[in-house]
Amino acid sequence: MKRFLLAIAILASTLTACGQKNKSTEDMKTLVAYFSATGTTEAVAKDLAAVTSGTLYEIKPEVKYTSEDLDWTLKTSRSSVEMQDRSSRPAIVKDLDEADGYDVIYIGFPVWWYTAPTIINTFIEAYGFSGKTVIFFATSGGSSIEKANAEFKEAYPDIDWKAGKTLNSASQEDIQEWVESLK
Repeated sequence: MKRFLLAIAILASTLTACGQKNKSTEDMKTLVAYFSATGTTEAVAKDLAAVTSGTLYEIKPEVKYTSEDLDWTLKTSRSSVEMQDRSSRPAIVKDLDEADGYDVIYIGFPVWWYTAPTIINTFIEAYGFSGKTVIFFATSGGSSIEKANAEFKEAYPDIDWKAGKTLNSASQEDIQEWVESLK
């Protein structure tokens, strides 16, 4: 019974946080989408999906990133080239069914060059999310999510952006507290 009540409380706080007060909790749908090159962001996404009762979805590049692609110390690595060209849009596997059916979309990623990888732009542009509530979460070796929050709010003004958070080593309890703080 306690778990049931906790789940209802979390869902209610998510609804309130995201301004979706006119929908009943049964009608609200949450998506937890993530891009994870090494598995770190994936682990956080799984915990967030559990806390929010959201649908977990992996943003998959058509061509998977290798360790060489991720070597940020090489100017010619795939990730370095993409991040130096902010108009870069790495191709993704487009297999998200009924994207328009979600009310709240959490999007997770590792911070690259102080912001979101350009594959996140590809995902947003592929599915739109105009009028939807979108909240970033990220993992990082030391950078914050603030630059991504600002850049994406400016680039995609038709989305209802809520401030995201870096969730390094976050427990489910930490994630739950953050979700509740979005009120």
